[in-house]
Amino acid sequence: MKTVQFAARFENLDEIREFVGKIARKGGFSDKDVYNIQLAADEAASNIIEHAYHNLPGKVLELSCGMQGDVITIVLTDQGESFDPSEVPAPDLKADLSDRKIGGLGIFLMRKLMDEVDYRPGPNKSNVLTMTKRKR
Repeated sequence: MKTVQFAARFENLDEIREFVGKIARKGGFSDKDVYNIQLAADEAASNIIEHAYHNLPGKVLELSCGMQGDVITIVLTDQGESFDPSEVPAPDLKADLSDRKIGGLGIFLMRKLMDEVDYRPGPNKSNVLTMTKRKR
């Protein structure tokens, strides 16, 4: 797995998407799957920047990504406020827009676009989000 650290800023989302996209393309994923993988990584990184770090300057997001066989694994590690995405219920997509709760769609997208999304507390009060997708 290749690991890169990014300053936790929204301006770095393009680089984050390109980093995972390059590995997914090299791993033989279709253009549609590459886009979906990039979108899931973008949503995860955005949530870390916005919620775990509350847009605080000087924070770092570590991103590891690699292929093993026909599976891509993306691991995002941060030192921000802990948050377990498995505790977020699926949004009610059939509810009227005015009745919907704000938020939660990013996590919903990550779950839909990837085969597995797993959160675990890591060492030194870190948060580790692991997402995997298998080639079809």
